[in-house]
Amino acid sequence: MAVLLFILLIAVPIAELYVIVQVAQGIGVINTLVILVAISILGAWLLKQQGMATWRRLQATLARGEMPTKEVTDGAMILLGGALLMTPGFLSDIIGIVLLFPPTRAALKGGTRKLFRRWAENKVGPGVRIYRTNVPTEPRPAPPGSPRLPSEDPSDEDGSPDRG
Repeated sequence: MAVLLFILLIAVPIAELYVIVQVAQGIGVINTLVILVAISILGAWLLKQQGMATWRRLQATLARGEMPTKEVTDGAMILLGGALLMTPGFLSDIIGIVLLFPPTRAALKGGTRKLFRRWAENKVGPGVRIYRTNVPTEPRPAPPGSPRLPSEDPSDEDGSPDRG
C-alpha cells in the first residue's frame, strides 16, 4: 500500500511534469497551455454527455427492476475519467479519454468488474457467497394480521385515524 501511495503522490506528478516540459520545449509554453485547457474543456463536456447517458440507462434499469451493475461500473469509470481529464497533464488526459469513450471503456469494463468482484469476495471472507438479486417492482401484500398504517387502510378515505 505504501508503494502505491508513493507512486500516486510522487511518481505520477513527476512524470506529468516531465511530459509537460518536453511538450512545451517542442511546441512552446503557450501552445502547451492552450492544449491542456482545451483538453480540460473537452473533458468536462464529454463527462457531462457520458454521465447523463449512463444516468438514463441506470434509471431505465432500475425501472425494469434489475440491479444496475453495468451502469454503476460505467458511472465509476466515467467519474474517474472525468476527474483525470480535468487535472492538468497529458498522461492523466490519455487515461481519462480511454475511460470516457464508450468503446475503450467497454473493453476495460469486464476486467474492472472482475477486479471489484474479487475485492468484494476478499472483504466478506472465505466461504461467503455473493448473490445476484432483483429489485421487486410491485409491492408485496402485507401478511394477514400485520399492523397497517392509517393511510394504507382502504376504508379510511382521508388517511387519518378514526376517533369514534
